[in-house]
Amino acid sequence: MVTSQRTQSLLKSIFSGRRAVIAIPYLWLLMFFMLPFIFVLKISLAEPIMAIPPYTALLEWGDSFFPSIRASLESYLFLFSDSLYIKAYLSSLKIAIISTILTLIIGYSIAYSVAKAPTRWRGVLLMLVILPFWTSFLIRVYAWIGILKTEGLLNLALMSIGIIDKPLIIMNTDLAVYIGIVYSYLPFMILPLYANLEKMDMSLLEAAADLGCRPFKTFWTVTIPLSIPGILAGCFLVFIPVMGEFVIPDLLGGTKTLMIGKVLWTEFFYNRDWPVASAVAIILLALLVVPIMLYQKSQEKAIS
Repeated sequence: MVTSQRTQSLLKSIFSGRRAVIAIPYLWLLMFFMLPFIFVLKISLAEPIMAIPPYTALLEWGDSFFPSIRASLESYLFLFSDSLYIKAYLSSLKIAIISTILTLIIGYSIAYSVAKAPTRWRGVLLMLVILPFWTSFLIRVYAWIGILKTEGLLNLALMSIGIIDKPLIIMNTDLAVYIGIVYSYLPFMILPLYANLEKMDMSLLEAAADLGCRPFKTFWTVTIPLSIPGILAGCFLVFIPVMGEFVIPDLLGGTKTLMIGKVLWTEFFYNRDWPVASAVAIILLALLVVPIMLYQKSQEKAIS
């Protein structure tokens, strides 16, 4: 009898501990995702006014016991009626796709080289990949200004070698934005690719070679298909944050680079139109839901 009671108390403590462990991430998502999302959604349904805060209240309390809801879809209708916002979304999508492809090409070659390196060197090479994270993101972007500007290190080096006669115009162009994005988000592509390539069964490559398959064909028919989970994970980790990127386009792209992150910042701090800015953020989040769900499914398949 005593033994059964102890067993029951032990099981209760185990299950209560499991509930606590499961509840922590749900509470985290509730506090830092759902509540901010609800606040932004509430603001997007309001109307702009000259006040603090600069939007109307969603609930109005009158003489009745229940409050009246004053919601407006005017901000969303305004976004679809103004071509600026549509162009900003399309431009952000284009820059995110091209940046993801460039990051994948460079990141795959680096991850493959690290995975093929001797075991004693892999830790050092991975540390070199992670090393930029030890420096502030903003400082790293500012460093590219000193490299890419007209009197920067890149132009001085090319002119001193004799490759060019006059400085190249790279700053305040889309090329500078691509360089900054690829450099900043490259580790997010390399790490999942390396984790996938490092645990690949090398006997499959040896079997393909024994069957007369050339190295290039082996790479495309064996290595690439086996590394698809890492490719998907790296692409989603790069594409999703680049869609809302603000710092790199603002510092390296100048006024001509149109991205939704810059438009969002302008609406909040210059125009002080918080309902429109919140509607921009809600639509951006809705556009990113699909790749986020695809990323989660790819992670579930990789784990299983």
